[in-house]
Amino acid sequence: MKWLVFAFRNLFRNARRTVITVTIAATGVASILCSSGFALYTYSTLQEMSARDSGHLLLADPRYFEQDETQPLALGLANYAPIQTALEQDARVQAVLPRIEFSGLISNNDKSVIFTANGVDAREWQVKGVVYKLLQGAPLSTEVDPAQDPEIMLTRDLARTLKAEVGSSLTLLVTASSGSLNALDVQVRGIFSTGVPELDERFMLVPYQTAQEILLSDKVSTLAVYLHDTEQTDALLAEVRATHPQLGVHTWLQEAVFYQKVRALYNRIFGTLGLILIVIVFFAVFNTLSMAVVERTREIGTLAALGTYRAEILRLFMLEALLIGLVGSFFGVLSTFVTAYAVQFSGIQMPAPPGRSEPYPFIIELSLPLSIYTCLAIILICVLAAWLAARRGVNKSIVEALADV
Repeated sequence: MKWLVFAFRNLFRNARRTVITVTIAATGVASILCSSGFALYTYSTLQEMSARDSGHLLLADPRYFEQDETQPLALGLANYAPIQTALEQDARVQAVLPRIEFSGLISNNDKSVIFTANGVDAREWQVKGVVYKLLQGAPLSTEVDPAQDPEIMLTRDLARTLKAEVGSSLTLLVTASSGSLNALDVQVRGIFSTGVPELDERFMLVPYQTAQEILLSDKVSTLAVYLHDTEQTDALLAEVRATHPQLGVHTWLQEAVFYQKVRALYNRIFGTLGLILIVIVFFAVFNTLSMAVVERTREIGTLAALGTYRAEILRLFMLEALLIGLVGSFFGVLSTFVTAYAVQFSGIQMPAPPGRSEPYPFIIELSLPLSIYTCLAIILICVLAAWLAARRGVNKSIVEALADV
């Protein structure tokens, strides 16, 4: 304990230099935690959006994930209703929704445009949450009126191209599963945005019953399984593969190409930034302790002459660095908490990322494990810097140290 007291008092022998070093350490901790916190928020947001977009699990004919369809629903899933019913009885499952992917031409009688579409269950809009943004009208209805034309939802740019509004009548022309052409009159119920400019130019949603009607098939492309908790994905995946070995099953992560690329990019960017900050802290502490060793060389010689072991003198400098690391880490974490809450309530928006058209909030996610690991890293770097800086001075002979000027 007495050595810790000595180390604490030594920090005030040059208070200005100590304050500067502590500030550098605190800035390093805060910078690492703020940048990493933003990356963690981005990861969690993209993970949730990716899982909600595709479904936590995607069930289909095994060939669907490996081959291209020569005709619509050629690799579709038949007799899916029993599988859907069985999975929806699982308490972990929020919904199991059929989905049909197809494409064709959509016309307003004056102009025809190529489209890609998803035939979906009406509940999909509620399950997906923030993935789609409703701009006009209403989502697809769960009740289909056979006396009226089937309803569809258009993306913003596709609606603008067709000069369509809510209530407009349009015509779909597709190649059916039999290879013949089929047409269907539809009515616009809503206009929305996916946040992806390329999709907004060509994409639309239709009820999957309407898609089956126009494609002349009772199959679906996939069954999308949505869970209450994303962490349950792997457990349910193993159970589904064991219960339904005839199905091909993909997780949301296998479908989330954008998420994986962003995560890999951010890991490289913020990993490099963290390494640079750690190196800066190391040299700052090394410089401080090196100057202290030079100034106190005669003191080191005096302590050695009085019988103090060299290891004890070295430990003294390392304890000083330990205190610098502890104090710097404390103020760094405190600064991170203040910054995180200030940013959260400021409502700052980040520009839309590549491939997207919607901005997203700038939020720093606080993480206790990340804070602990960062503080430990900074403290260890400080102690290592002190050991390297003090070793040379401590290893001098007593006569050489006492004669130092």
